Amino acid sequence: AFATVLMECFGGKDRRSGLILTIPLCTEQTSMEELSATLDYLLSIPSEKCKARGFTVIVDGRKSPWTVVKTVVLMLQNVIPAEVSLVCVVKPDEFWDKKVTHFCFWKEKDRLGFEVILVSANKLTRYIEPCQLTDEFGGSLQYDHMDWVSKRLVFEKFTKESTSLLDELAIINENERAGQPDKARPPDCNVLPSFDPETVLQTGHELLSELQQRRFNGSEGGGGGGGVGGVTAWSPMDDELLAQPQVMKLLDSLREQYTKYQEVCRQRSRRSQLEEIQAKVMQVVNWLEGPGTEQLRTQWGIGDSIRASQALQLKHEEIESQHSEWFAVYVELNQQMAALLNAGDEDDLAELKTLQQQLSDVCYRQASQLEFRQNVLQSAHEFHSTAQDLSQQLDGLLGMLCADVAPADGAAIQQTLKHLEEKLKSVEGALQVLREKGQGLLDQMSNQSSWFYGKDVPVENKENIDHIHSVMEDMQLRKQRCEDMVDVRRLKMLQMVQLFKCEEDASQAVEWLTELLDALLKTHVRLGDDTQETKVLLEKHRKFVDVAQSTYDYGRQLLQATVVLCQSLRCTTRSSGDTLPRLNRVWKQFTVTADERQHRLEMASAFHATECPWEGSEQVELLDSEVFEEVETVGKSLLDRLTVPVIFPDGSEQFFGSPGDMASSAENIRDKLKLQKEGKTLASPDEHRLSLS
Repeated sequence: AFATVLMECFGGKDRRSGLILTIPLCTEQTSMEELSATLDYLLSIPSEKCKARGFTVIVDGRKSPWTVVKTVVLMLQNVIPAEVSLVCVVKPDEFWDKKVTHFCFWKEKDRLGFEVILVSANKLTRYIEPCQLTDEFGGSLQYDHMDWVSKRLVFEKFTKESTSLLDELAIINENERAGQPDKARPPDCNVLPSFDPETVLQTGHELLSELQQRRFNGSEGGGGGGGVGGVTAWSPMDDELLAQPQVMKLLDSLREQYTKYQEVCRQRSRRSQLEEIQAKVMQVVNWLEGPGTEQLRTQWGIGDSIRASQALQLKHEEIESQHSEWFAVYVELNQQMAALLNAGDEDDLAELKTLQQQLSDVCYRQASQLEFRQNVLQSAHEFHSTAQDLSQQLDGLLGMLCADVAPADGAAIQQTLKHLEEKLKSVEGALQVLREKGQGLLDQMSNQSSWFYGKDVPVENKENIDHIHSVMEDMQLRKQRCEDMVDVRRLKMLQMVQLFKCEEDASQAVEWLTELLDALLKTHVRLGDDTQETKVLLEKHRKFVDVAQSTYDYGRQLLQATVVLCQSLRCTTRSSGDTLPRLNRVWKQFTVTADERQHRLEMASAFHATECPWEGSEQVELLDSEVFEEVETVGKSLLDRLTVPVIFPDGSEQFFGSPGDMASSAENIRDKLKLQKEGKTLASPDEHRLSLS
C-alpha cells in the first residue's frame, strides 16, 4: 500500500512538536481506498501522547491534478479530522490560480476541522522549520522512506511472530507446569512452536539495536538543526514511531517464556532420554541373558586336534563379534547414564544408578564368560599343538631307531649317538611341556563352574577331561617305548664304536709293524767293529724283535675282538677285511728279515771272536794256521752273506740298507782279513823254527 499511493511516513515535527505527515501525489490515478487504508495504518503507529499534539499534513500536489488534491484533503476530514491541525497543500508554480476561487479551504475550516493553506514549496518554511523538512521541500532533514518501510516490515514481522510465539510458549509451559503426562496431553501441546525462538529473538535484538543506533544518530544529527521554542529536530526513527519500548517489552517476555520453554524441553528430553535408555538397557540385558547365554551354553567342547580347536575358536570369534555389538551399545548407554548422573537431577538419580548397576553386572558377567571361554580354547589349542609337535618328534625318533645303522666310522657313530640323545632329550622336554599344558587346561576345566551363572558344569565336560588324560598317557607310553629302543640302539652303537676302534687300532698295529720292518731294513745295517760292539747290537736286535712281537700280538688280539663284536652285532657282512692278511704278511717279512739280521750279527760275532789281534809289524804272535784259516773262512762267508738280499715268503727281495752301507761293511771286513793275512806272512819264519825245534 505504501508503494501504491507513494505516501511517505512522518518526516519530522512542526513548531508544536506535532508529527509531519507527507503525502506525495503524482500524475497517475490514486486509489482513495488504498490511501485511506494507508493513513489508518500510519496513524496507528504513534502513541496517544504523540497524537494529542496533532499532525501537520503536507500534500505535495505539484505533480497531481487539482481534483486529486481536493479529494485527498476532503478525505483527511473523514479519516483523521481530530488529529490534523494543519494541512499544507504544496501547489505548482503556475497552476490552479483560476480554479482556487471555486473552492476556498479556509472558508471550510469549521466544516473540515482543520486549517488548509495553499503554499509554494519555497514558502513552506514559513510554517515548518527547514530542519524538519526534507530536501525536496528545501529542508535539511535526512530521510529514506524505503529504508523506513523495510525496517517497519521487520518490526511488524517481529511483533506478529513474537506475539504468536509467546502465546504458544505460554500454553506449552502451562501444560508442563500442570504436570500432565506426555501421553495424557492434547496432541497440540506436544508439538513444537510455529516459529524458532532463537530466530525470533535474534531478529528482535537486531531490530532493537537498529532502533537504538538510529535514535542515537538522530539525536546527534538533529541537535544542529534548531527549532522553535527550544524544540530539537526529531529523527524519523524515533522510538515513539517504531515503538522501541514495545520491542523491548516483547523481547523481555519472550526471553522469560523461552527460558521456561527451554527448561520444559530439557525435562522432556531428559524423560525421553531416560525412557529410551531404559528400553535399550532392557534390550541389552534380555539379549545377553537370553540368546547370548544360550550361545555360550552350547559351546563346551575343546576339540580333539588342532584343526578342531581352531574351528571352535572361529565359532567363538563369531559369538564375540555378536556380543561386541551389544557391548558397544552398553558403552554408549553407560556414557549417557553417566552424563545424566552428572547433571544432578535428584528425581532420576536412584533409577539411573539402578539401571547402570544392572547393566554393568550383566555385561561384565557375560564378558568374563567370553574371556574364560576364550582362555580355555586358547589353552586347548596350545595343548593340541604341543601334543602334535611331540607326536611328530616321537615319529621322527622312532624312524631313526627303526632305520638300519650303517655309519662309515666311529666319528659318524658318535655324531649319530649324540643326535639320538638330543632327540630323546627334546622329546622329554616336550612331554614335560605337554603335562604342564594339560594340567593347566584341567585346572581351567575344573573352574568352569563360573559359567552359566553358577550352575553345575555340564556332564559332557567329562569327555574333555578324559581326552586330555588319554592324550598325555598315550604320549607317555610312546615316549617310554622310544626310550627302551634308544637304550638298545645306544648299546649297539657303543659296540660299533668299539668295533671301529679295534679295526682302527689293528690297522695302526700293521702300520707300526711295517714301520719296524722298514727301520730294520734301512737302519739296522751295522755289524760292529769288534766282539763287544757286536754283542751290543745283538742285544738291541733282540729287544727290537720283542717290540715287533708285542705289536704283532696286539694286532692279533684286536682282530680277534673285532670278530667277537661282529658276532655280537650280527654283522655277517662285516669282517676284518684285509687287515689280518696284511698283519700276517708283514709279520712274516719281519721274521725273515729279523732272522737274517740275527744270522749276520752272529757271523760277525764269530768273525770277531776268531780274529787275531794285530797291532803293527813289531809285535808278531804265533798263530795257529787252522785258526787263521777259520777266520778267513768266516770272513769270506760273511762277505758272501752281505751280498745276498732278504727273500720274503712271497718271493720278493729286499737288501739291508743302501748299497753304500753294505759296501762300507764289506770293506771293513776285507780290511780285517787283509790285516790277518799280513800277520800270517810275517809269522811264517818263526813257525819254521818252532817246527824244527
